[in-house]
Formats: sequence, structure tokens, C-alpha cells
Amino acid sequence: MPSKLLSIKLNNPKMKTTFKSFIALILMTCSGLSAQNLEAKIDSLITSKFKPENPGAVFLAVKNGKVIYRKAFGMADLEMDIKMKPEFVFEIGSMTKQFTAVSILMLAQQGKLQLNDEITKFIPNYPTNGNRITIHHLLTHTSGIKDFTSMKSIKDIARRDLSPKELVDFFKNEPIDFKPGEQYKYCNSGYVLLGYIIEIVSGQTYEEFITQNIFKKTGMENSYYASHDKIIKNRVSGYRDKEVFVNTNYISFSIPYASGSIMSTVDDLVKWQNALNSNVLLNPAFTEKTFTNYKLNNGTYIDYGYGWHLEKVKNKIVREHGGSIFGFKSMGVYEPTEQIYVVGLSNCDCNSPTAITTAIASLLME
Repeated sequence: MPSKLLSIKLNNPKMKTTFKSFIALILMTCSGLSAQNLEAKIDSLITSKFKPENPGAVFLAVKNGKVIYRKAFGMADLEMDIKMKPEFVFEIGSMTKQFTAVSILMLAQQGKLQLNDEITKFIPNYPTNGNRITIHHLLTHTSGIKDFTSMKSIKDIARRDLSPKELVDFFKNEPIDFKPGEQYKYCNSGYVLLGYIIEIVSGQTYEEFITQNIFKKTGMENSYYASHDKIIKNRVSGYRDKEVFVNTNYISFSIPYASGSIMSTVDDLVKWQNALNSNVLLNPAFTEKTFTNYKLNNGTYIDYGYGWHLEKVKNKIVREHGGSIFGFKSMGVYEPTEQIYVVGLSNCDCNSPTAITTAIASLLME
């Protein structure tokens, strides 16, 4: 269970096959509904999976700057009998990695660090055992550092409030899975280290940095570093399915930290995408670094940039990332040539919006 806290990446071949089959089925269904309008097509996709009486979801689709679709489905709170609304706030899990990656690039743009800097420049006592592990390796999941969410002992810390240093200390002595740059393996530990480096270089907490330098600059007024204590207006409740729906497990947000602890809305995530497109936070050269398909040491492409997967939909490269954290799942897909952005947020970790989000993006592509 703990290994599912943060990652949306499907590493099991059988899961990949099932997922691709589901996508194909959805797309075939869409092609058979060509006589209906686009809204009805999208509605039918979503209502087949998200029922009115169950935990729900919000989906938003934009094309060329115009909102094509924005709707909420199901329930935001089962106990209070509150229906979902499009403006509600969700935990977005590993979509957080986009914000962490851009924060690192902002610091690089300011000359405060370089992407080929070794992590020991900032964390001198980190045990690399003679390996050269760089910020680039952390950003691209090629460091070889063990993903702490796969460690059995994570259950011992899941509810504890840890400092970034304490969290790094939890996994830093684990043996590496491979030498840096030799493989791609999705790794939440790398993004924890990036968050810690942001704090060391900026002199701010990760929460302070993203709030001041990203949320405020982009007008993301309903996005937050997650908290169990703060009163957050329009926060939805998270659920899991144990034959009947039950409240999600508790986790301290200091554990997912810079790899998965942001809360947001579909509207704010559109503002985020618009800020990236218009170079509000990064100049064009650094934005290009974000969406470059990087290679391993042997020249093999990894289909990952800095905080985004680079995949194909209808033979077009899309920039995408999802998230999974207790009680919530998320997915965002952006296709740059037609400026299509689709985002789906769900408040049950039993019901992913990934396939539907991808299918909607495909529908909007010409």
C-alpha cells in the first residue's frame, strides 16, 4: 500500500496492457458516437465510470485558450452529502513534481545552481558511495536512488511529521538500484531531495518557495501545500473502496513533501499551464529544458523531461503527469501544437481519471 502513495506510473507489464486496452476501448466508443456533440461524448465517458452517489471527479478541457468543457461529477463529501463542484480543491499527488522541477529550473535560471551540480554540493553528507549523482539525475528519475515509497519500513513513518532532513535520512543509506544514468526508474526519493535542495539554496521552506514564487505569480489562489490543520475552503474529502466506500488513510504531508503534497483545482491548473506557455516563470530556453526527452548513458530515450512524461496520443507528443496519494488521483495532459490541456481530479484512490483524461485529449485533437 505505501508504494502507491505517490506514483501514477504503470511499471507492471500486465497493468500497461490492461490500461492500453482500456484506452483503445474508450477511443473506439468515442468514434462510434460521432453524430453526437462533443459535450455529450465527454459526458458519456465520465458517467460510465463516475456515478452520482459515489466519490466523484472534476474534468476540464481547454483548446487554444478556450474552455471546451468544465464539469463535476459525483460526491465531494459522502458524510455531509455534498455534491462535487468544479471549483473544489483536491490533493494532486505526483503532479506536484511539475512544481518542484520548475522551482529547480527557476533557481538555475537565477544562477543559484546548475543542473549538472552534484547533490553533495548541497547535501555534503549524502552517501553517494563514489557515484556522481546530479540534479539532472534526480529530475529525470535516473539517479538509481531507491524509491522510499517502496520500502516496507515506510509504514513506520507515514503518520509522523518529519523535517526534510529527517525524511532524507530515512532512505539515504539504502543501496542504489543502479548506477546514475544507466536506467530510468520512477523515484519519489529524487524529488524529496530536490525539495530539500530548494530549501537549502533559497533559504525558504518548500511551502514558502512555491507559494511566493509560483502560486502568487501565476494567480493560483486556490492552490496550497497540503495541510491537515489549515481550514481550506472547498476542500473535498478523500475515499478508498473496501467493498463499501470508507475514509482514506491518514498520512503526514511531510512524507510525500516535494514529490506529492500540493493541493489545487482544475482552474488553477489551467493557470499553471498558461504560465508555462507564456514563460511567466521560466525563459524559453529553460522551458525547453523542461520538455526535452532525455537519454540514458547508452543513448536510449526515457520519454521523460523534468517533471513530465512525454508520451504519444494520436502520434502527437503530449506532456503528461498524473498523481496518486491516499484518497485521490489526478491526471493532466497537454498537447502543444493545438494547445490542448485536459485535467481530471478524483477523490477516490479507487477511481483514476487517467484513461478518461487521455481520451478527452484525443477527442479534441484534429
